[in-house]
Amino acid sequence: MAIPSMMTTAFKRRKLGALSTAMTHQNRENTYHLVAGETDAGARLDRFLAAGLAGLSRSRLKSLIESGQVRCGEATITEPDYRVKPGDPFTVAVPVATPAVPEPQDLPLTVVYEDSDLIVIEKPAGLVVHPAAGHADGTLVNALLGHCGSSLSGIGGVSRPGIVHRLDKDTSGLLVAAKNDRAHQGLARLFEAHDLERCYHALVWGLPSPPAGEITGNIGRDRRNRKKMAVLRHGGKTALTHYQTLSRYRALELALIECRLATGRTHQIRVHLNQRGHPVIGDPLYGRSAGRRRALPEDLRTAVVAFPRQALHAAVLGFRHPCRDQDLRFTSPLPADMATLLDTIERADVNPAQPR
Repeated sequence: MAIPSMMTTAFKRRKLGALSTAMTHQNRENTYHLVAGETDAGARLDRFLAAGLAGLSRSRLKSLIESGQVRCGEATITEPDYRVKPGDPFTVAVPVATPAVPEPQDLPLTVVYEDSDLIVIEKPAGLVVHPAAGHADGTLVNALLGHCGSSLSGIGGVSRPGIVHRLDKDTSGLLVAAKNDRAHQGLARLFEAHDLERCYHALVWGLPSPPAGEITGNIGRDRRNRKKMAVLRHGGKTALTHYQTLSRYRALELALIECRLATGRTHQIRVHLNQRGHPVIGDPLYGRSAGRRRALPEDLRTAVVAFPRQALHAAVLGFRHPCRDQDLRFTSPLPADMATLLDTIERADVNPAQPR
């Protein structure tokens, strides 16, 4: 919490909860000043600062301390466990956050289609779509900037020019990006109205019953794990997935299925399939497959354990061109890693071996 400088000294020295921390205002350089009180004696520095600066998390403050952004008087403190003494005057300098501007990079791109308005590519598994925490470069956006130059639509914002939709990092397949604002607006309308064809192929645990149908259920943030999404009884956003079983491997309790999206929620296919008891093979968030793996023949079990991602591929993308009187439809075969895993499954199903 930062207190405006116009407030009185008496108010600024008012106890904050269990602390008697005096704070001055936050200046234009994002510098905070705090003075420890008697009740703060012996507190860890990172805890003391987190209690006094509500807008900064303890982990963020720990990082600031370790990077030399915290001073006690004229001395720089770099130990988060420094023990606070009454009267210690602390200054916390918080670097001003500035949006990163992606740099063009000469990264390999598999281009399926390209014209002056848009580009369709096959995204490999492992490629992040746009820069984010932990992925400042080496993303699809960097590759598109390197390939298309400055023609990419700016509507998506500084960090994601041209991006209308995305695929999870470890999901492979077809993705379209806009090269100008008119195309971006038109594609955005199609996605918002769900007026396009998106089909995914997935290798899943279990044999879906019935073999074809639909999965509904509102999707929102998992209340027990904020990194995950979940089907919610209350709240969330409406989600609908149509599925069809393409191949059933009865001896192994595995299946290859096709999913068509009627909506586009975060992790939608992965969440819906997991809710039905058919999580995608290799899914690190929704897999829950240790028991099932033990029942597989040894060669297949080894292949499944070694598979590095969710076995999910965006196989079909079809839409009306946003700037031309033209229908576009693209298909993408299973990538090599999924094709190899599927071949191993088919061989094991034809010649089932008893698991050890």
